[in-house]
Amino acid sequence: MASDKALRDVLGNTLVENYITVKRAESKKLNAMEAEARRKCHSAATPATSPFAPRHLLSIADLTPTEFATLVRNASSHKRAIKSGSIPQSLHGALSGKTVAMMFSKRSTRTRISTEGAVVQMGGHPMFLGKDDIQLGVNESLYDTAVVVSSMVECIVARVGKHADVADLAKHSTKPVINALCDSYHPLQAIADFQTISEHFGGSGKTKGGKLEGLGLDGLKIAWVGDANNVLFDMAISARKMGVDVNVATPRGYEIPKEMLEIIEKAGEGVKSPGKLVQTNVPEEAVKGADVLVTDTWVSMGQEEEAAKRLRDFAGFQITSELAKRGGANEGWRFMHCLPRHPEEVADEVFYGHRSLVFPEAENRLWAAISALEGFVVNKGKIE
Repeated sequence: MASDKALRDVLGNTLVENYITVKRAESKKLNAMEAEARRKCHSAATPATSPFAPRHLLSIADLTPTEFATLVRNASSHKRAIKSGSIPQSLHGALSGKTVAMMFSKRSTRTRISTEGAVVQMGGHPMFLGKDDIQLGVNESLYDTAVVVSSMVECIVARVGKHADVADLAKHSTKPVINALCDSYHPLQAIADFQTISEHFGGSGKTKGGKLEGLGLDGLKIAWVGDANNVLFDMAISARKMGVDVNVATPRGYEIPKEMLEIIEKAGEGVKSPGKLVQTNVPEEAVKGADVLVTDTWVSMGQEEEAAKRLRDFAGFQITSELAKRGGANEGWRFMHCLPRHPEEVADEVFYGHRSLVFPEAENRLWAAISALEGFVVNKGKIE
């Protein structure tokens, strides 16, 4: 809006007062509309199936167990084929002439590289829109942004702060929206994580009605030691669908929120032997009998002001070989971390040691992105 003085010089005081009053009313109305939209849009959960059309990937909760396992298997299959020099027919030029908008309001390394690489691998054009290029809900409503951007691209890959932002985008977008991270979920990371686990521990799954189901991971146990965050939430949802148990150790006050526990519980509906979730405040209890030890940052983006307190609260939650031994992890246990890693979270001897799957896990972000783009964009939500 032009300055009051500049307007007064041109229009005179009365007209300026009327103009300012109108603009303030418009701004107040827009803010109220945004607030109401956010209130209606659940801030900590996504429904089991996205109610929007076309089909979007906002959380692993949006997938059936068979669909999730298929995305994981497809990621591994495409990885093997492409690394051997053979591009699968289903991917060859699949996004040729198509643009994928990458709307990232949060900084990123692996997510940006893997998503751009996936789009290019499939013959498409990735258009990166960072926080300096586009700000969701600033200057125009999320509704306007979603409608306009989706009219020009084939897919929106969004990395945002609040879950409500990506859910609002999906609600109004005419093209698939893939959640590349929000404060509640990280589905692409979950696909890559279970691809990594499956490649190391998995079997072939079970055949039902001529179709392969599951990942052959039934009875596996994951120990999560650290903060209960978005990566854990989608991992726990995935584990429940795949029959994998998850033990979670957090300091008191950092446990999984009640609303998220309900979503994780619901993820096991219809699963013959869903994975079990156990919470504790004692790291040793979590790692007992675990096959995979996992952690993540203790201070997520947007929590920088809490850093000092969090570092104090998480003292004693570092993953070390001694912790695994003391707690009784399985002899062949492995370690995973979605990165970036900080030394207080895991000791060097684990992070860089022979038990670490961290770098294959990071690479699998590329194959997970390819699998998701194939399923939700190329095949229009039909995962097979």
